[in-house]
Amino acid sequence: MKSLKLIIFFVGAAAVTSLLNSCTKELPNVAQPITNLSNVANVQVFSATVKATHNYVYVDGTSVSGAAVSYGGVFPGTAYSFVVNPGSRTFLIKDTTSGTAQAPLTFTQNMDAGKSYTIFTYDSISNIQQSTVLNKIVIPKDTTCMLRFGNFVYNATDVPNVDVYSFRRGATTPVFTNVATAGVTDFIPYASGITDTLYVYATGTTSPLLVKTLIPTLTPTRSYTTVYSGSYTGKKAIATFATY
Repeated sequence: MKSLKLIIFFVGAAAVTSLLNSCTKELPNVAQPITNLSNVANVQVFSATVKATHNYVYVDGTSVSGAAVSYGGVFPGTAYSFVVNPGSRTFLIKDTTSGTAQAPLTFTQNMDAGKSYTIFTYDSISNIQQSTVLNKIVIPKDTTCMLRFGNFVYNATDVPNVDVYSFRRGATTPVFTNVATAGVTDFIPYASGITDTLYVYATGTTSPLLVKTLIPTLTPTRSYTTVYSGSYTGKKAIATFATY
């Protein structure tokens, strides 16, 4: 994997066990920097939880997100991933606002060294769910990029799967087919450096649920994730972000 030219922080550092001099105040548990990425797992978090506004991410009791993540937001916001120790890790994603109606989300996930993962949160703040997906990164040898699609639209009852069409590729064959709710496709090669528009249809129908121009313009050799989210009977959205 290409090395990332930015500071990445190591998550899961041991808690501070000593005090400075005679001071009795407990020192904060702060994530430490790490430069060797082959022995750690890379992780990204995307919030598709409807009405989520102020989430922070914790791993093994250590806060790893420096800013709140709201619905449609991705952490890290300016990097492709943060890193954690391999093995069984305990994640906590919660709204720290006093009196919040959002239930905290706690789950344990096994992470493999050298692997990349995206954690998608979804559903509603009263029933927040998560899906941890292994990122099967392939770096193109030409000027294309890689694109995948995640369906995390919310509805209280089951809704149809979706097909996704591209304006650039024409309307005869879908780019992504029959994607179920909470489903994420594999990455596929995709043209970079152009503006394209995606059309999301309920599978087997002819009227689009949503039409969205891809933003940002996709960069060669990079990998991107496009997420369909929001309320199925209300406001829907598509967000595209860099995964690698």
